[in-house]
Amino acid sequence: MVDNVYSSKSDVAYAEVRARILDGRLEAGSKLMQYVLADELGISITPLREAIRRLSGEGLVDLDAHRNARVAPMDADEARELFETRRALESEAVALAAVRRTDADIERMQEALGRLLPVTQQWGEAALVAHRDIHRALYVASHNTVLVDLLDGLWDRSDRYRRAGLELPPGAEPRTRDFEEHGRLVELVVAGGAEQAAALMRSHIDHSLTATALATEAGEEALSS
Repeated sequence: MVDNVYSSKSDVAYAEVRARILDGRLEAGSKLMQYVLADELGISITPLREAIRRLSGEGLVDLDAHRNARVAPMDADEARELFETRRALESEAVALAAVRRTDADIERMQEALGRLLPVTQQWGEAALVAHRDIHRALYVASHNTVLVDLLDGLWDRSDRYRRAGLELPPGAEPRTRDFEEHGRLVELVVAGGAEQAAALMRSHIDHSLTATALATEAGEEALSS
């Protein structure tokens, strides 16, 4: 039987290490200094290793046979696959939201919209958090728990790529179109425009910072080949 104390500490370690990977404090490809991390978190090595195994299962950590661990490298193919899957699922989610949204959902969307910032280098982390909040308010209104869980996971795994996109030249652009489209998405969901909301979400994602970063990556690869 797993010790409940270890389980609890493992959960804390999992959440903290995961957050550090996703926000870039633990860089892609870097070695995880397990005893240093355990000391920083105030736990023993056992619950930390349990957490690392969980993160390995999510594809965020690479483990070798000797228990050495590294933050999984960022990969252009993974970024493209995450983007394609999110495009398909999130457009479906807003279509459902336009049919199923409640007054509480609308209030949540409006509140998130009021905190929105342009996703640019100027606004940085605060913009990324606010951007995720408005998208989550939209897809949670689908009232499909499987879809919400899938999209939460996609957004989690995409965060590293989104933050990397801010470092590229496109991350310095004003991106007013992207910013304004969130308001239009909320309007369509509130009005019950399922097909229009789905179409706009697809277009919105097609012109997102992630899409621009992927295009930049593809162009650089073509130039170097």
